Amino acid sequence: MKQYTAQNLVIRPGNSTDPDVIVQVTPEEAGWETIHFQARRLAAGKRWSFQCGAHELAIVMLSGVVDVTSTCGAWQGVGARASVFDGLPHALYLPPRTDFTVTAATDCEFAVTWVASEVEHAPALVKPSDVSVEIRGGDHATRQINNIIPPGFPCQRLVVVEVYTPGGNWSSYPPHKHDVHVTDADGKLIQADLDEIYFYKIDRPEGYALQRIYTDAESPLQKAGYPIDAVVVARDNDIVLIPEGYHPVSSPVGYTTYYLNVLAGSAQSLAAIDDPQHAWIKGSYRSVDPRVPIYPVDACQIR
Repeated sequence: MKQYTAQNLVIRPGNSTDPDVIVQVTPEEAGWETIHFQARRLAAGKRWSFQCGAHELAIVMLSGVVDVTSTCGAWQGVGARASVFDGLPHALYLPPRTDFTVTAATDCEFAVTWVASEVEHAPALVKPSDVSVEIRGGDHATRQINNIIPPGFPCQRLVVVEVYTPGGNWSSYPPHKHDVHVTDADGKLIQADLDEIYFYKIDRPEGYALQRIYTDAESPLQKAGYPIDAVVVARDNDIVLIPEGYHPVSSPVGYTTYYLNVLAGSAQSLAAIDDPQHAWIKGSYRSVDPRVPIYPVDACQIR
């Protein structure tokens, strides 16, 4: 078991000796056995090669365009947006035992994440037209969710979504958690046991977000004597770890907060429960913040 604090729940950029890695987290650093994650940059014409081994893997384009060649297929012109604040993403899912090379067609940034998998699903290119957009919450808890690899996607463990929180709003709110695998009497999944990362982008360089992580009596960490109750200041390109507990986010006035969520654990699911002290807030919303979606989105993609 690991004692998590406000200091070790956040990983700052520059923690890799590879100059093309913006920030990364390994399972050893995180204190879990699931998610590997890197945010990478490539200058136009440069290449990066990798072997999936016994892992399923996803590449999410943050900006720019790449070509990908692999032992299970090739894809040209993956990506389009100038930044995460300019449009919907492209992504590529690759199964275990795939060797691949990413070649930058333009200067670019992309996230890559991988988790252990015993099942080989087909590779899949996710285009912006495949990404459903959800406007969730209301009032000052209104936010935009881009479903990239949602529950039900043909993979074994990965779930990947993007979230935009306008300035002055909250997201992952009311606080929710997914740290115990729970089913009801009929076998329906009520809560999955998931590890999660938040990879942050802020629309202005001086911006930041605040994230609280706290456990309750049901948490395995808290039962073992390692409770979490921390508030983290997240800045551009930071990673925040969610090993257990509730984890709401606040976006300060004047700044739009983006984060890429990667989740993996006991199910390919987002099954979670709200903090019962704050669940009532869902019934109090009076309107939806008109600032979302933050860029034009086809109405057929919004649900």
